[in-house]
Amino acid sequence: MLQSIYARFSRFFSLPSLRRFQLLRLFFIWYSLYAFGVRLALLLKSWPQIGHSPLTVGAIFLVGLLSDLINAAYFVIPLVLYLMVMPHRFLVSRWQRLILYPFVFALSYGLVFSALAEWLFWDEFGVRFNFIAVDYLVYTHEVIGNIRESYPVPLLLTIVGFAAAMIFLVVRPRIEAVISTMRQQGRPTSGPAARLGVGGAFLLLPVLLFLTAEGSLAGAAFANRYEKELSDNGIYQLFSAFRNNSLDYATFYKNMEENEAFSGLRTLLKTKNSRYVDGNPADIERVLTSSAPEKRHNVVLIMVESLSAEYLGAFGNTAGLTPNLDALAKDGLLFNRLYATGTRTVRGMEAVTLSVPPTPGQSIVKRPDNANLFSLGFVFRDKGYDTRFFYGGFGYFDNMNAFFSGSGFDVTDRGNLGAEEITFANIWGVCDEDILGRALREFDQSASRKKPFFGYVMTTSNHRPFTYPEGKIDIPPQTGRVGGVKYADYAIGRFIEEARHHSWFDNTIFIVVADHCAGSAGRQEIPVHSYHIPLIFYGPGIIQPGVNNTLASQVDLGPTLFGLLHWQYNSKFFGKDILASDFTPRAFIGNYQRLGYLEDGYLAILNERQGITQYQVVSETMHDAVLVPIPEKKELSWKAICFYQGASLEYQRGLGHWSSREESPPPIPLLSRSEVTGLRPGSGEKVRSMNSRHAL
Repeated sequence: MLQSIYARFSRFFSLPSLRRFQLLRLFFIWYSLYAFGVRLALLLKSWPQIGHSPLTVGAIFLVGLLSDLINAAYFVIPLVLYLMVMPHRFLVSRWQRLILYPFVFALSYGLVFSALAEWLFWDEFGVRFNFIAVDYLVYTHEVIGNIRESYPVPLLLTIVGFAAAMIFLVVRPRIEAVISTMRQQGRPTSGPAARLGVGGAFLLLPVLLFLTAEGSLAGAAFANRYEKELSDNGIYQLFSAFRNNSLDYATFYKNMEENEAFSGLRTLLKTKNSRYVDGNPADIERVLTSSAPEKRHNVVLIMVESLSAEYLGAFGNTAGLTPNLDALAKDGLLFNRLYATGTRTVRGMEAVTLSVPPTPGQSIVKRPDNANLFSLGFVFRDKGYDTRFFYGGFGYFDNMNAFFSGSGFDVTDRGNLGAEEITFANIWGVCDEDILGRALREFDQSASRKKPFFGYVMTTSNHRPFTYPEGKIDIPPQTGRVGGVKYADYAIGRFIEEARHHSWFDNTIFIVVADHCAGSAGRQEIPVHSYHIPLIFYGPGIIQPGVNNTLASQVDLGPTLFGLLHWQYNSKFFGKDILASDFTPRAFIGNYQRLGYLEDGYLAILNERQGITQYQVVSETMHDAVLVPIPEKKELSWKAICFYQGASLEYQRGLGHWSSREESPPPIPLLSRSEVTGLRPGSGEKVRSMNSRHAL
């Protein structure tokens, strides 16, 4: 039967007006074999994570073939245009090789390079290309630098070139055979109009696919996320991510009437110590009160890159990677059931700074119109605090500078550091010691002005290529994630020890939290265990040591802190005080498309096809979580929709903006070069400038 279909297919392409388009058949076969090889390699790499039945494996390759053919229809457009416009005499001549063969080799090289990139991307994220890959194409400086520092690039490019040459040598005789047949058969009786018509018909296919084939074909076919990702086409998913940079909640997700959503949201956000400012159902601004006197402690928030809870000894790790963080957890307040809202740094920043659940598409940090939103920075400024954001890299990355500048912070990034302040740097930024050292000096400046301060430090060292100063820890640089974790722990430990010698230490609360976990891979569409992160509040004489076992979210960090400070303030936050008696344990976890709501051992997931699936979390460990599908619990769905639809509406309607009750204070002056180089980190005394390798 297959032979009969192939024979008819061949006879179709043998028609006079279609002979030249036999090259398209060759391309489709060639591309399908390439995509099959990539899928097979990734499948073997992920073999323990997928079902092994012939039906499952067969479905992966069958759905995958459809995805590949759709992508091939886009890829073939340049070749169709070439075959449409080239006269027969030129097409069968030897001169056509000057155009066609370089194109074929370049395509071979591009596909092999793409296969290598997919392998490395899968190794790090456990998925095909997605929004993260789109970001990588935008921030080429950091990404290319990261690749150069992480991999033997010249060797890999040489291997890619060799593989592309081998493919070209295999394909070239078949191209020659098609052209030779055309040469022997002579000029077709049909003229240019015929080939233009046939070519136009072929071009209709990608147009129709663009209008009808939206997103992944595998969405509903597989429950296992690895199986779904394997059946997708990586290159197609990359371009799909470009198209779907943002997703309108009302269009793609299960929703309710807007007034009902707002009313439900107000009900869910209400607490016993809060009252709404007015009766407008779309307004979630409320006043939070406290019977105790307000406190004006300094606050230092350190957000650690990719710090999964599983790396800390406080969560059972026995490798001794985090002795300093474990000491802080023992002497401070450890929240051991806190979950990140997403899988990217910008999601962690969004959740902590704005206290909002993840909305579909890109993080708010990277969207337009994200300035003057209700944020931690503005609340602290309203209380008279100096507010500073510190980042060891260049803050244009991920739009950090613009976001934090518009959120009530004065920003210090790598561009503000002098050469004498940098002892070590890689493509992502200066080492954690350097940026924390600069933060100490900025805090001293606030203390000298008798101003309380809120400092927000984003670390970078626990990130591939995992390079850091030699001799600091017992794991050599570029060893891998364990080295990055241990060095970040060392830098934080040294920072705390240095801070002890400063006059403001005894009046300061230190907070350590992760932006997200080290990985987001898992069998489920939202693997719960891959969102578990640490949160530590530390302040000798201020914070009572202990362990809090309440299920909570990153969005709760700010409200919990303000509860500890007994502040009365206006709030548009979605988070609540974890330590309050009426706190409802729940967590928001999601990716760019799936939105998860976790409560009382059950997980509801809203998908981009207006669907909702629910699971019972039967068992949960650091390395996996077992999710069992259950019939829909209406109340759980209602809560999930109220929160996520409400968050999307608040942003879209501009309802989450800050309304200052006082004139905003002027920007904080940055340290001058002489102040930077002349301040000893341990004492606050002026000393002569020293070599950067011996400065903190």
